[in-house]
Amino acid sequence: MEFVYVDNNATTQTGAEVADLMNQIQQQAFASPSSLHYPGRLARKLIDDAREQAASCLSVSPGEIIFTSGGTESCHLGILGILKASPDKRHIVTSSVEHLSVKSLCEKLEKQEYEVTRLGVNEHGLLDLDELSSSIREDTALVSLLAANHETGVIWPMKEIGEIVAATSARLHVNAAIAMGWIEVNPTEWQADAVSISGHKFHGPKGSGLLYLRKGIRFSPLFYGGTQERARRPGTENTPAIVGLGKAMEILSRRRTGDAERIRKLRDRFETELLNSIPECVVHGQESERVTNTSNVSFAYIDGEAILLALSKAGICASSGSACSTSMVEPSYVLRAMGKPDSLAHGAIRFSFSRANTENEVDHLLQQIPPVIEQLRAMSPYWQKRSR
Repeated sequence: MEFVYVDNNATTQTGAEVADLMNQIQQQAFASPSSLHYPGRLARKLIDDAREQAASCLSVSPGEIIFTSGGTESCHLGILGILKASPDKRHIVTSSVEHLSVKSLCEKLEKQEYEVTRLGVNEHGLLDLDELSSSIREDTALVSLLAANHETGVIWPMKEIGEIVAATSARLHVNAAIAMGWIEVNPTEWQADAVSISGHKFHGPKGSGLLYLRKGIRFSPLFYGGTQERARRPGTENTPAIVGLGKAMEILSRRRTGDAERIRKLRDRFETELLNSIPECVVHGQESERVTNTSNVSFAYIDGEAILLALSKAGICASSGSACSTSMVEPSYVLRAMGKPDSLAHGAIRFSFSRANTENEVDHLLQQIPPVIEQLRAMSPYWQKRSR
């Protein structure tokens, strides 16, 4: 079946160059990188090269890169590793719209006698930086915020946020999983102490990620038993995934600016024509700076799950928000935090593009979505009541 895939904030297709390289590495560099024989030294050299590629992409030192299994592990490693190193500080500042990997972790930490302050956002998905500044206390161990929202794509001013946190004794962790593919991620400019990245969000392999950890930061590992990753993340390295991640980041460094601008034009055309053809249709975060691939659209008075099923039958792959919460029936907590009514939040669909998407695919979206929405609204008692 032919389909249009616009669910790239959930995951992207692994790039052909990346997949080919990983297959080659799987066959030729299978040895443990800790071994002293030639196959082991070859694997070690490949990992060292990937670390250089990742560091170059982020404009940081190779020694500040820790390879992980993905974004969730990177977030947990960064947050818990910093907290464990400062056990006397029991206060965390985060936001009400964080990805579930951070949101759920903070809820767990509250049960372990941590106090968590959650910053609100306005209707455009933006933080109040004065509220951030006033929320940081002497016992604040960590501020953990995302660079770009996973549902709306709204970008936060990390340089200004970094300046606020750097003026205190708190540490700053940034979840850059969505931001990485579309804006420059510069931990040094952000004055970040830790930054989490997930490879499969920008055409790298699933099961790959990294944590940038600023040199000299106090940090306590979560696992023990080996010296891999300078004993900060022990265990035999996944050489193919690491090499694939390095390659994906090298490609990203070359392509990001051009791809982001091309996709911006596709997305903006998609949104403009969709809003013109469908009544009571809202794009969330449209007034804010967003990553150029993300369009979170609410179709009022119909259910998101019904929309997704109908779109799937029409050959369109989208999502209702975070890929980690697709089984939930509650409206998006991100949209609720932005003050959106349930009539909109229930019918929100996230369309997220990638460099693989084309003008012809946008044509298909614009041909198929309006009749799908019209048909569903014809069956919706809420819409019928609203239209009287």
